Amino acid sequence: MRILSLAIGLFVLTGSVTAQSPVSANKGVTYGSGTSAEGAISVNELSSKMTNSGYTGKISGKVVEVCQEKGCWMKVEKENGETLMVKFKDYGFFMPKDIQGKEVVLDGEAIVKEVSVKQQKHYAKDAGKPADEIEKIKAPKKEVQFIAKGVLVL
Repeated sequence: MRILSLAIGLFVLTGSVTAQSPVSANKGVTYGSGTSAEGAISVNELSSKMTNSGYTGKISGKVVEVCQEKGCWMKVEKENGETLMVKFKDYGFFMPKDIQGKEVVLDGEAIVKEVSVKQQKHYAKDAGKPADEIEKIKAPKKEVQFIAKGVLVL
């Protein structure tokens, strides 16, 4: 009986770990609470929609970078060459590492946040940047970040 309980516990644990570590970013797949494309604005329109309290709604854009450690963040490209940092609400889900280059719709909230040097270096390391590039990070910066509760791959 004890061995059966242990086996069931390991099976459940393995299933929950697998469910949180997506393998491939296929068209139409949703992550987190899910979302649809209806009502989404382009990531390029975000700055004009921001208020003092931020922006709540849906945005769409192309993923240009993703955390290669476990998919815990990604960056979406703007037409001016800058990127928007995307994190996931309550660290509740992760993205597939092969999502780079895919178009997505993000449902959540944009906020302005100051990012410390330590955090910037952590992101650069997660992205696989070379050590010399990481060492060039010397000052904190303010940036708009998007906290997604749901993601749809287009």
